[in-house]
Amino acid sequence: MVIPSVDGKPSTSALGRGVVADALRAVDPVGARAAESATNWRHDYLPHFRRLVEAGLPSRDAALTIARDGLASLHERMRYCDGTAERPLTDAFEQAAALQEPLATRVVEGGGAPQTALILPYRGRRLEGEDLLRQLDTWVADGVIEPSCADAVRTVAANPDWLRLDGHRVAVLGAGAEMGPLRALLRWGAEVVAVDLPRPPIWQRLTDLATRSAGRLVLPVSGDEPGADLLHDLGRVAAWLAEIEGRLVLGNYVYADGAVNVRVAMAVDALTQWLRERRPDLALAFLATPTDVFAVPDDVVDESTERYRTATGIGRLRRPLRVLSAGRLLTGNYPPGSYPGINDSLVPQQGPNYALAKRLQRWRAAEARAAGVPVSLTVAPATRTRSVLKNRLLAAAYAGAHRFGIEIFEPATSNVLMAALLVHDLHAGRPTRPHPWQDEAHAAAHGGLWRQPYSPRSALGIAVLLGIGAARG
Repeated sequence: MVIPSVDGKPSTSALGRGVVADALRAVDPVGARAAESATNWRHDYLPHFRRLVEAGLPSRDAALTIARDGLASLHERMRYCDGTAERPLTDAFEQAAALQEPLATRVVEGGGAPQTALILPYRGRRLEGEDLLRQLDTWVADGVIEPSCADAVRTVAANPDWLRLDGHRVAVLGAGAEMGPLRALLRWGAEVVAVDLPRPPIWQRLTDLATRSAGRLVLPVSGDEPGADLLHDLGRVAAWLAEIEGRLVLGNYVYADGAVNVRVAMAVDALTQWLRERRPDLALAFLATPTDVFAVPDDVVDESTERYRTATGIGRLRRPLRVLSAGRLLTGNYPPGSYPGINDSLVPQQGPNYALAKRLQRWRAAEARAAGVPVSLTVAPATRTRSVLKNRLLAAAYAGAHRFGIEIFEPATSNVLMAALLVHDLHAGRPTRPHPWQDEAHAAAHGGLWRQPYSPRSALGIAVLLGIGAARG
């Protein structure tokens, strides 16, 4: 899976400009031309990714047209390389699987007792029962999660027999990812089909975890080596997954730095398309990042507006800071009475490749849901993962975020919370919504970014300064 070349060199900027323009062209030709004419995509991409959401708001058809055209553009532009030449993506399945030995299967049976209640690790405690319900209420009152998120978790807590996911096989792509559900699912006694890179430390950790758990871990093996590389082994992974028995849930939890993130995201999307044609039982699962652009409901706008009006703490400095910054600092999150609101939490430091990889997943979720495929896509909270904290500015922003009503989660809490929402969606399903933006907003655990008073980027610099100060202190 390779980025298309411009003047002999792979160009993620040309890819991003072209895909965004193609996605907008049918519903917003002016926006498409603006994207095409952007001269410095690494700095100019932010308003164009916002426009992808805004242009889809007038109708369900507009939003789905953007999603389908964006996906079509990516599949047309991206290429599979067999080591000698660049070919269409479909060749990754038609040639690679035929030329290589198929992947074998290894199964690790856990010997532990299953966890028979929903227990959420949180700040050194293990919340269950009434303690868990109280924490959900606190998060809702603080604007950290949406009420529909709390309702879904309450439903799972009331139905602990759901946790084993009997009848489902959850394929966790990116099995070793910090934000993935693998640990929680194994603890609950579920069967997990794990795909990750053929790196011994990853598989030693995962097999040790599975052995201690109550679940069942199924993994691909090439020769004696566990694991498979989605970028170079896509055909064999697809053939292997096609043979997994039981209802298959394809969970996309992959992540990589920079341009590789777009490549691996496209590999998963090509795999998704290939499996859908062969497995009518396929369900899809995604985690959406909160640092993106989302349309949000009326009550979110109203609560944020009221918090802006009555802000205390750092809010007392709002007027002088806005004067000194020519209006750039601490602007309101939404224009009052603008429904639905647009929450623009894109973070420039994460870059256009990250934005494209995550938007691709949202497009696929919308397209698949419209086609009748069961989909679980949930907005996950900002979390202190290693990949985030290695960026000094983001680490500092996370340290100062609480001053703005934003809660940054620990991986252990996010893992279980997101796994519980997946369990809910697979058992209870999701309500049918008139518009894709409403599907995305349902059960969101955004950590407070949607309901806090300030536009996230207008508070980012202050959060960084406060976070650096806290770290030094």
